[in-house]
This record gives sequence, C-alpha cells and structure tokens, in this order.
Amino acid sequence: MSSLYERLGGESAVDTAVDIFYRKVLLDDRVNEFFGGVDMQQQAIKQKGFLKMVFGGTHNYPGKDMREGHKHLLNLGLNDIHVDIIIEHLGGTLKELGAADADISEVATIAESVRDDVLNR
Repeated sequence: MSSLYERLGGESAVDTAVDIFYRKVLLDDRVNEFFGGVDMQQQAIKQKGFLKMVFGGTHNYPGKDMREGHKHLLNLGLNDIHVDIIIEHLGGTLKELGAADADISEVATIAESVRDDVLNR
C-alpha cells in the first residue's frame, strides 16, 4: 500500500499545498495574528519538511518539536479554536487540490494527534 505522502502526490503536491495553505491562513483574520513578524519563507520550508515527514515521505524537518515551536503563541491566546481553523484550512487546501476524502481525514487525524503538544497540555 502506498504512503499518505505518495497518495497526496509526493513532494511537489505537498509543496504546493503548503504554499496555498499559508495564503489562506494569512488572509484569515482569525489566525493571521500568530504569524506577525514571522519569516514566511522559512516557515513554509519548515512546514513542508514537517508534513513530508509525518505523511511518510522524506525526513529532513529542520524545525523544533510541536510543543517548543508553538509555546510562544500561547501568550498570544492560541487555543483549540485556532487549531480547528488551521486544520480546516489544511483540509480545504487538500480538497481544492483533489485529495481523496479518506486521505484528508488521515491528515486531520495526524493534525489532531499533535493538538495537545501545540497547546502545551
């Protein structure tokens, strides 16, 4: 059976998805405040590496673990509602790119699996 990474379309598909995803996030006033002052080019590189790794592709994620990488955002009010919005944007992006519903559901499950780390619980 092929990996989620392969089913989603591999490296180029994940790269495209991350670029579209961040465009959506930065236009969303409910969550874009968390990206103020962030080097979005570097952020996208880290996100692409992370998603490729967790989807079963290459392992060259250059970032911090989820708890450390998001801890500073708790001071800005990061909570479950924001995580829901991010997961919604990720799923919507994948749907837009033609991903299968089962694969989008698997991505959502992966995202849910790090929710407590992101929220430092």
